[in-house]
Amino acid sequence: MKYKFLVSILFLVSLLVPAQLLAQKNKKFKKPINVILLIGDGMGTSQMSSAFYYGNGTNSFEEFPFTGFSNTSSATHKITDSAAGGTALASGTRTYNGAIGLNTDSLPLQNIVEFVSQYGLSTGVVATSSITHATPASFYAHTKWRNMEEDIAKDLVKSEIDFFAGGGIKFFNQRKDGLKYLDSLKMHGFEVDTTSLPLQFKSDPAKKYGFLLASKELSKTASLRNNFLANATQMAIDHLSKNKNGFFLMVEGSQIDWGGHANDAEYLINEVLDFDKALKVALDFAKKNKNTLVIVTADHETGGFTLAAGKESYEDEDTYNNISPTFATGGHSATLVPVLAFGKGASKFVGFQKNTDIFDKMKETFVKGE
Repeated sequence: MKYKFLVSILFLVSLLVPAQLLAQKNKKFKKPINVILLIGDGMGTSQMSSAFYYGNGTNSFEEFPFTGFSNTSSATHKITDSAAGGTALASGTRTYNGAIGLNTDSLPLQNIVEFVSQYGLSTGVVATSSITHATPASFYAHTKWRNMEEDIAKDLVKSEIDFFAGGGIKFFNQRKDGLKYLDSLKMHGFEVDTTSLPLQFKSDPAKKYGFLLASKELSKTASLRNNFLANATQMAIDHLSKNKNGFFLMVEGSQIDWGGHANDAEYLINEVLDFDKALKVALDFAKKNKNTLVIVTADHETGGFTLAAGKESYEDEDTYNNISPTFATGGHSATLVPVLAFGKGASKFVGFQKNTDIFDKMKETFVKGE
C-alpha cells in the first residue's frame, strides 16, 4: 500500500515539474528591457583614455554619465585571463583561468544568454576575433579549456543565440573531425553568410543570422575591416530589437587586447577608436529607446599600458605636451578596469565592484525592469 502511494506521489511530481518549467519559459519580465554589454578586451583606463587624445578629438566614452571600476581577478589567480574574465561577466561566478562557462568544479554555469532566453528575449554576440574565442564563447558555451574551439563551435550551434558575427570559419567547416557545422547551423535555423556583411540588412524576426567572415580572427588592421564592428553592432540591434520582449547583446572589441600583448601602441589605439564607433551605435539606439541599458567594461587590462610623458628632460615644458605610450608587460595586469553605464538602471554601476557584480546588476535590471 505504501509502495503504491509513493509511486503515485512520484508520478504527480513528474507531471508538475515540466509544468513549472513551461510556466517559467512563458513568463514575461515586468517590462521589455534591452541590455547592450560592450567589452573592450584588455581595455584599462589608459587604453580608454587614448580615445581622448587620438583620432578626431571626440569620443563616445565621455557620454556615459555613470562610471565605476571593476576588479577582474579570477577564482584562482589575481590576474585573470579572458576565459575566466568573460565567464565572470557572463555568469556572475569567478572560475579558474581557462574555463568557459564552468565553475571551479567544471560544472556548467547559467549565463546571461541562457537566463534571458527562457523568458523569450533575443540574444546576440559580436566580436572582431573568432566567434569561438574566449570572451564571446563565455556567453553561450561550456568547455573546460578556452582552446577547445571546435567544441565551442558545437555549443554555438545548439545555443540560444539569435545573431552572431565575427570570424572562425575553420572551427565550423575545417574541423579535425571532418564534420560540417556550417550545415548544422543552417539546420538549427541560421541564415549563414561567410562572405561579408550585407549593405542592406532586412532581417526576418523569425530567423536567426550568423556571419563568419574570416578563417580565424578578422583583419588586424581596423581600416581593412570596413567598419565591421560598428556595422555588425547596428545589424544585431536592428534584428534583435524586433523582439517585443527585449534583447541582450554582447559586443567585443577583441583586438585591443592583442595590441597590448604585442606592445604595439598604434595597433592598440586604432582598436580603441574602432571600438568607440560601436559605442556610438549602442548609445544612439539607447537615446531613442528608453528601456535600454548600455554598459561598457573590460575583462581585464593588457600590457600595463600608460600614456606617459616623453623621454626628454622633465625640466623641458614641451615634454608634457608629448605623449609617449609605454608598456610594462606583454601579458595581462591586475589593474582595475573602467565600468561605464547609460540608460535604464545605469546608476547601479557607480563605484567599485567585482566583475561578477556586473552580471548580477544586469540580471537585476531584467528582473525588476529598472
